[in-house]
Amino acid sequence: MPPFLLSADPIPDTTSPFGPGLGAEVRFLGVVRGEEEGLTISGIDYTAYLPMAERLLGELMAQGREQHGPHEAYIQHRLGFVAAEAPSILIWVRTRHSAAAFDLCRWYLKEIKTRVPIWKRPVFQETNTEPV
Repeated sequence: MPPFLLSADPIPDTTSPFGPGLGAEVRFLGVVRGEEEGLTISGIDYTAYLPMAERLLGELMAQGREQHGPHEAYIQHRLGFVAAEAPSILIWVRTRHSAAAFDLCRWYLKEIKTRVPIWKRPVFQETNTEPV
């Protein structure tokens, strides 16, 4: 299994993608909230500049291994429309120790949000448009 996936496919509830050998595993699911800017939304439409996003995710995974020691990681981010209450991102990390697994999961999330060209556009229920 590749270490990351950008896809319109739903995030499955699956067994661990990792082999044996490391003791702590953290799985983070980012779920689309039912409101944005105080307004009810039906979901979020995610777009990405795929060539750059895939390259940067690969670089991010390599940087994680270099800077944060031995671990395994898998990242899946949905593209296209994701309904409210459905997961839009999965970050799965496995390390030797629990504190490192939580820290790495948080690090990957922060880096994805700040460095990877994935954009979101909320779809509002009231008018089906963005607020003025």
